[in-house]
Amino acid sequence: MDADSLSRAFAALADPTRRDLLSRLTLGDATVGELAAPYDMSLQAVSKHLTVLESAGLVTRRRDAQRRPVHLDAEVLGELTDWIDRHRAAAEARYSRLDEVLQQLEDPVPSSTPRSTDSPEGPP
Repeated sequence: MDADSLSRAFAALADPTRRDLLSRLTLGDATVGELAAPYDMSLQAVSKHLTVLESAGLVTRRRDAQRRPVHLDAEVLGELTDWIDRHRAAAEARYSRLDEVLQQLEDPVPSSTPRSTDSPEGPP
């Protein structure tokens, strides 16, 4: 997935209504009317949300006789998840290294030379 496609997909997912539409499409294909039913918005408004999701490559629409069902493209979601997982793994590796450094600072390895038992005033 190129940088532009990635940006369009994340921008599309920034809107809670579009995320909800995608969640509903995980249950199966649906028409614009079926997707619009639970919302207090026009079919045109839902259709605009779907157009954004479609231009981001997250959904497709096809003709099925008189119906135009909307279909979730799970492969694109997989690519987004892979991108997130790669960056999460890199961040976790950096945090693990930081944890190791902090642990070493907290519990330094004892030195091999014995500590002097002289009094603070020095030798007699």
